Amino acid sequence: MKIPYIPEDSPFNQDQKAWLAGFLAGLQTRLLNTDSGSGRGKPPIYILYGSQTGNAEGLAATAASTAKQHGLEPVVKALDEVELEELGTMRRVLIVTSTYGEGEMPDNAQLFWEALSSEHAERLEDMSFGVLAIGDTGYDGFCEAGKNLDTRLEQLGAKRLLARVDCDVDFEEAANTWIETALPLFAEVEGGPDEVAASPATADTAVPVASAYNRKNPYKSVLAVNRRLSGEGSGKEIRHYEFDLGDSGIHYEAGDALNVVPENNPELVNLLIERLGTKADAAVAKHDQPLAELLTRGFEISTPSRELIAAVEQRAGNADLSRLVQSGDKAALENWLWGKDTLDLLQLNPSLSLSADEFVGLLKPLQHRAYSISSSSLANPDRIHLTVASVRYVSGGRQRGGVCSTYLADRVQEGEQAGIFLTTNKSFRVPADKHAPVIMVGPGTGIAPFRAFLQERQASQAPGKNWLFFGDQTRASDFIYEDELTVMMKDGVLNRFDLAFSRDQAEKIYVQTRMRENGKELYAWLQDGGYFYVCGDASRMAKDVDQALHDVVAEHGGLDAEGATAYVNQLKREKRYLRDVY
Repeated sequence: MKIPYIPEDSPFNQDQKAWLAGFLAGLQTRLLNTDSGSGRGKPPIYILYGSQTGNAEGLAATAASTAKQHGLEPVVKALDEVELEELGTMRRVLIVTSTYGEGEMPDNAQLFWEALSSEHAERLEDMSFGVLAIGDTGYDGFCEAGKNLDTRLEQLGAKRLLARVDCDVDFEEAANTWIETALPLFAEVEGGPDEVAASPATADTAVPVASAYNRKNPYKSVLAVNRRLSGEGSGKEIRHYEFDLGDSGIHYEAGDALNVVPENNPELVNLLIERLGTKADAAVAKHDQPLAELLTRGFEISTPSRELIAAVEQRAGNADLSRLVQSGDKAALENWLWGKDTLDLLQLNPSLSLSADEFVGLLKPLQHRAYSISSSSLANPDRIHLTVASVRYVSGGRQRGGVCSTYLADRVQEGEQAGIFLTTNKSFRVPADKHAPVIMVGPGTGIAPFRAFLQERQASQAPGKNWLFFGDQTRASDFIYEDELTVMMKDGVLNRFDLAFSRDQAEKIYVQTRMRENGKELYAWLQDGGYFYVCGDASRMAKDVDQALHDVVAEHGGLDAEGATAYVNQLKREKRYLRDVY
């Protein structure tokens, strides 16, 4: 059979060509299967993902849909759902993974990686694989999780079908192109459908219908509510937002994230245009929009890109910046850059000159910001609620702020529109078993998904017990949603409610303090099948809570450190220890 192809001079753009190529290849595969008359069904491809916020999981779903077009039967699983014995039976493995923090594995891939990287891991000579990695070049350890998995599978003898691709935050086009290239190669790997029956792998291979709304096509939602939650005496500004879903057809679940497409601060935009010595309507090469529009909606101008830092270092003649860049001391450079935006870099040397074209060429695309949804669709089917802290500070004599948090707080009024789209997070859900106890640790805005969880448990009349650990700086000013939570206590939705306000006494008290104080009962809830959830700051709070959990298990379970780690790891395997951290 002649292999179909798309001529180079065909009147289609790259995305259309990629889709057509996948369609034609899938059609060819189905025709070949029909011609063979084997009737044995489709050979399996295992699509394994490591995902912290849902992006990698979404790409895994895309790959599964494309796999079916190529005559393959996709089995989609989180990496931590796969045992090494099971991995050894797989002939076609496509891995999609993000990288968490500074080069770490996502939560639902960590245990898998520990097993795979062990010196006792068995050889995988019968496996053909490919790795799709997504990350952010703004962080050290860019795509490190994908790189490590790719290297380790090769070390264990698996055959790499195609080169790994490392995608930046603007990942869709590169990722979809890689998927369209990879699947025809997997379809050619020998091995029949009997492999599915022989494998212990089981998974729901249903591919979810993709939303019509995404980063490139956000839904223009009316902001119905914008109100301050924190008291006037608070050192923070935490606000409650409600987005009207209108006729969008967007359906969300407790645990999902809402992405908001922000606009940059117009004051910073104007200062940059003035510093570049040009005009707001100046044309920029390779772009169809004027400079002001590009700086407002197209590119990141608050956080300097690595490319801009390198270019300024070479041209500005600033001793401090040059010393830090050339020393390779990333931590010191990061500390020096804290609070500095792109304008600060240009101001290092008044004689430094960049054209508008050069400047824009050194910037990264403006990214959406993801926030944990703080409502349940069972209680609020027509709206999505967010709980967001407005980031504000003064540096270099200028008022600064978080790109999206101040955009929402200051520049989107009630009744006005903002671009939104949903990211599903199936790895962070209320238990399917409504009788299971739930323990939630969410200080500050980390309470967001747990407000959603409590609404969900209440609306579904789940009989399981609920325990919330919440805290912040002061009870008088920082006890957000106090009225709602008090009612939930009275109504029996909240069975345990422990508060930790760090600055209301001489000795600071945190949520992990309360965990240790109530360790005996906390351990009893876990022993009774309880689920343990954490949401909030990853760099400090989540690590402290994790250590407290290990300590509680060791003390009240009568275990040593190794035994406590094994217990906590088992919670993770059973998906009873889940985190939404950032």
